[in-house]
Formats: sequence, C-alpha cells, structure tokens
Amino acid sequence: MKIEIYGKEIKLSQFLKKIGACRTGGLTKYFLDVHTVKINDRIPNGRNAKIHVGDIVWIDDQIYVIKQAIEQNQ
Repeated sequence: MKIEIYGKEIKLSQFLKKIGACRTGGLTKYFLDVHTVKINDRIPNGRNAKIHVGDIVWIDDQIYVIKQAIEQNQ
C-alpha cells in the first residue's frame, strides 16, 4: 500500500495515526509491543523512529511504501 507524506520524514507514532493503526501517539508503545513492525527490514527503536520518503514499513503482514505527497497550491 502506498502512503503519501508531506515533508521528507514522519515519526513512527504519526505514521501509525495516519494509517489508522493507533488513535493517539500514546498508544504507539502498546502497539509496538503486540505487533511486528519493521522499517526497511529493521526493528525501530521506539515510537519516535523516523520514516523517510522511499522507506518500506512492514506491520505484521501489511507492507507500506512511503511516497512524497505533491503539495497543491490553493
């Protein structure tokens, strides 16, 4: 699944909120305890781990590819 982010990086806790896996950043610690999460085939060091454009995130059996969102001027 492709996930678009604005900017060059996003914290793991923000990413989990974005995809609907956690309602709050505080739930991220519990989520990481009960789910298998990897960023580019590495286990992240806590909820503040950075995810960058081009990274691949595995959550259990789901794969997410991080893409750069195109900003639209209003």
